[in-house]
Amino acid sequence: MDRHDPETPPRQTLRRLLWTLAGWAALLLGAAGVVLPVLPTTPFVLLAAFLFGKGSPRLRAWLTEHRTFGPLIADWEAHGAIPRPVKRLAVTVMALTFLASVIAGLGWIILTVQAICLSGAAMYILTRPDA
Repeated sequence: MDRHDPETPPRQTLRRLLWTLAGWAALLLGAAGVVLPVLPTTPFVLLAAFLFGKGSPRLRAWLTEHRTFGPLIADWEAHGAIPRPVKRLAVTVMALTFLASVIAGLGWIILTVQAICLSGAAMYILTRPDA
C-alpha cells in the first residue's frame, strides 16, 4: 500500500458504505412516496439506483432487476424517458398539492415560491420522452 495513494482500502470502503447508505435513504424516501402523495417515488428510486451503483453493485442489480422498478430505471437510463401514466400522476399530484396549499390559506409568498418550483418540476417531467 502506497502511503501517497489517496484511495487506500479503508477510504474506499468508507466511500462505498456512504454511497450505499445514501442509496437506502433514497429508496426509503421512494417507499414513503408510495403512501404519501406529496412525495414522489420514481425520482427517489432512480436516485437509489445511481447511488447503489457507486456503493453496492449487488443492490443496484437487485433494484434494476426488480419487477416494478427495473423497467423504469432502464427506460430512464437508456432514453431519459418517463412513462406517460407516471407523468400524469406526478403532474396531478403537484396540482393537488398546490390546490391544497391555496385552500389551506398559505401566504402569497409561499404560494408563489411553490408555484415556481412545481411549475419547473412539471415542465421538466413533461418535456422528458415517453417511455
